[in-house]
Amino acid sequence: MSAPYQYVILRCVPRVDREEFVNVGVVVYCQQAELLQAGCRVDEDRVRALWPEFNIDSLKSALAFVDGVCRGDEALGQAATGDLGTRFGFLKAPRSTVVQPGPVHGGITDDPSAEVERLLDLLVR
Repeated sequence: MSAPYQYVILRCVPRVDREEFVNVGVVVYCQQAELLQAGCRVDEDRVRALWPEFNIDSLKSALAFVDGVCRGDEALGQAATGDLGTRFGFLKAPRSTVVQPGPVHGGITDDPSAEVERLLDLLVR
């Protein structure tokens, strides 16, 4: 059964003043399938090509936070405790200078959880 979904691409922006970024992940939200899932992959060489001194650990920490919000990890506070739509709304809103979401896109799929890997392959890897 086909289901509509929304997604955002997560971008690492090492230097906001240069407006350069590297795609490092996706967040997929499918209300019908009750799915909110992140998939991330950090290519350290690509990030360091934009800024050699960039703190990769800060990027990995920000992406771990995104994953925790998707999983509903209550230790992360209010951002991770709402319903899936509210949590997706939190994640799609720009709030970090290290990881920024791109525009919201949508699609239709028969397997929402497989979309995470498909989008990672298409847009990040």
